[in-house]
Amino acid sequence: MGPRRIVLDCGLRDLSVLEPARSRLETADLLFCSHAHSDHARGVLEFSQKFPQVPIYGSEVTAQLLPLNWLGETVPPHLCQALPWQTPISLADDLTVQIWPAGHLPGAACALFTYHSPQRPYTVFFTGDFFMSNSRLVDGLPLEALRGLKPDVLIIEGSAGTTRHPHRRQQENLLASTLYNLVQQGRSVLLPTPTLGIGQELVMLLRSHHQFTGQDITVWVDQTVAAGCDLYLELMSEFPSSVQNFARHQPLFWDDRILPHVRRLGVDGHPDGERPCILIAHREADLSDHCRAWNQPWTVLLPDSLASSIADTLLAASAVPSPTLSWLQTLVPELESEQVQIDTYQLTTHSDRVGTTQLIHNLRPQHVAFVHGKPADLADLAGLEELQTRYQLHLPSAGNEVEFPIGDRFIQPAAPEPIFEGEITEIDDSVLLLLPDALTTDPRWVALADTGLVQARWQGSELVIKGLNQRDLMRTVTSSDSPWQLPSCQTCRHQREGRCRNPDSPLYGLQVSPEGVCPAFEARPARSERDDEASA
Repeated sequence: MGPRRIVLDCGLRDLSVLEPARSRLETADLLFCSHAHSDHARGVLEFSQKFPQVPIYGSEVTAQLLPLNWLGETVPPHLCQALPWQTPISLADDLTVQIWPAGHLPGAACALFTYHSPQRPYTVFFTGDFFMSNSRLVDGLPLEALRGLKPDVLIIEGSAGTTRHPHRRQQENLLASTLYNLVQQGRSVLLPTPTLGIGQELVMLLRSHHQFTGQDITVWVDQTVAAGCDLYLELMSEFPSSVQNFARHQPLFWDDRILPHVRRLGVDGHPDGERPCILIAHREADLSDHCRAWNQPWTVLLPDSLASSIADTLLAASAVPSPTLSWLQTLVPELESEQVQIDTYQLTTHSDRVGTTQLIHNLRPQHVAFVHGKPADLADLAGLEELQTRYQLHLPSAGNEVEFPIGDRFIQPAAPEPIFEGEITEIDDSVLLLLPDALTTDPRWVALADTGLVQARWQGSELVIKGLNQRDLMRTVTSSDSPWQLPSCQTCRHQREGRCRNPDSPLYGLQVSPEGVCPAFEARPARSERDDEASA
């Protein structure tokens, strides 16, 4: 911004990739850390060591949580300087910053940087990771406080792309029901999480959700995630009033008197007891031994965002596994014997399409740069007509400089992707949809055609067709108490213990939704027929 240089976040594992930009970084005015998640902060300590002259700023809570990224290492006591909420702070004669809570994680902040030139002020708004909805431990981004800021440039995360998420409470209820049913089936559950954020949310969910109240279930938390819980307790005054009220009546995390029990896992230890349990553990540790320590079966529940990485790790022998999932490869024998199963869940802390476009429309920037997401997801956002007609959109790529010319003239950006045309033909009682071959070369086609099933609905005068992948089918639950109608997986003779056992079905071996359907459906025999079969 003018002569000022600002570094936004530093989540790199290795800063050697920044060597080409060393001269710029050495003269940077500051590094702003939006929040303490490792993918935004784990390189901050090394950055401070390489460039000690560059001050580091973040919120008060972020400054307190940052050291959890380097457990066991010596961290300077004032690595990060704390900024107050919603107060413009002068960082230089011509540069100010103002931060607001971003939701997503305790202490997560979005920031407005203002460069005061002789002609006019120039502003850049950086969201970091943001979440519009309230979660168990964090209030959502305060949209009212940001309305009408009109920054010249908005740098916004787009990790969710154009997907739409169910309401947060609906996600929590479905996850709680999944966990409860797995334990009732005699399966222990392993939930790999990062040090901060979702692990603490899960503990709080299990402590307070009605399905677990009074249930004789033990929730174990490993040392790394427990360290995050302990630091949260030291920052209680920074949490929402609802969380503080809960903590006044009973412990927020650790309680051995009230069911379900929440206990710490000892160093190099395994859960005690013979009953199924729930284990929340750091995802980059070797968690495979936990699944082998007991004879009872385990289910490893992973967030949806890791689904593609799971496939790469388990199916591509030549792939280099990420530290997050490398331990899964050692469990292949147990996975083949079904002693260990892998499933996914959704408990997002990132805004979906609705939240992303809502924030953009309320801020009313001139330029919008989408960052922090898969290229296809960011391109989907940049392809939305409601954004293309109002803003100048940018998709920055690594190593390439992007300039944002500021002025009153609007230059319509080109659409990022071509539009394909097809044909619709009615055949007897069905419809045939013909699409060009070019569509199948896109890697997203695999996800669309994952199960061979699609969902269609009218959106105004447009027909929207969405592919149903395996996770969609596993997540789908009925919203009605009415009796099941044929055909459905609930009434199919091949559905056993929630899984499809028909080799001819595209759902074979998968956990299926009660109301799911497939072409290989066969009705379950009536009770009298089943009794006859049992007698025979």
